[in-house]
Amino acid sequence: MLENFSGATRVHVIVGDPIAQVKSPFGVTQAFESHGRDAICVPAHVAPTDLTDWWAGTKRAKNIDGLIVTVPHKFACTEFCDTLSERAEFLGTVNTVRRNAQGKWHGDMFDGLGYVRAMEKNGCDLKNKRALLVGAGGAGSAIAHGLVLAGVSELGIHDPDEQRRQSLIGRLNSLKLGKVTQGSSDPTGFDVAINATPIGMKETDPTPIDTTQIHSDMFVGCVITAPAITPLIATARAKGCKTVTGADMFAQVRELMVQFLLEV
Repeated sequence: MLENFSGATRVHVIVGDPIAQVKSPFGVTQAFESHGRDAICVPAHVAPTDLTDWWAGTKRAKNIDGLIVTVPHKFACTEFCDTLSERAEFLGTVNTVRRNAQGKWHGDMFDGLGYVRAMEKNGCDLKNKRALLVGAGGAGSAIAHGLVLAGVSELGIHDPDEQRRQSLIGRLNSLKLGKVTQGSSDPTGFDVAINATPIGMKETDPTPIDTTQIHSDMFVGCVITAPAITPLIATARAKGCKTVTGADMFAQVRELMVQFLLEV
């Protein structure tokens, strides 16, 4: 890989705070190579207070073709887009932005679609299931949207940010698909339980979902990629649950992001 890395190589940046935990630079660069594209993905550690100034300078580089967005910038980066996909506009969040032939920036959000694909690949049939989702941030909002479109009968959303949680619940209910309600950390009565927060990245973190109420018939998921197996996933597997990890999600999301970035 990168044997011919040169001044002609096109650049894509993944931005986050923190950034050291992300696996995208290597995986996305690999995917570009497999598609015959002379392009790389590089990380950028940018604090929220510096994001607007950083982007104002970064986008001026004529060899930068795309932006991948991770925590906590997925809402803020919608403001950098000239156009948005219908999905990203509905959610008000993006995880991938590309520069088109006219030099304009177009954004989309693939976390939800990718997560649902990973769940289905790991044996979860979402049709008519009751799902609990903890986290209504950028990834959580997208996953919630994906779950509703996949046909869950009910979705409970738990997030301490009341305004963010209630806004998401209201928008999803406007689709008039499955019922969307306020949830809690207790998965009792649900078929599916997903952590879409960063809680679990640190050894000292509490468990975001009450694992004492998890049973073997549940499907349990987590978006965290480091550690690869979070305490939530480890406990769920010990109880006999089918699971989906952040790495499982990333494999599906990466495919969608690369396809999007190559469509220029």
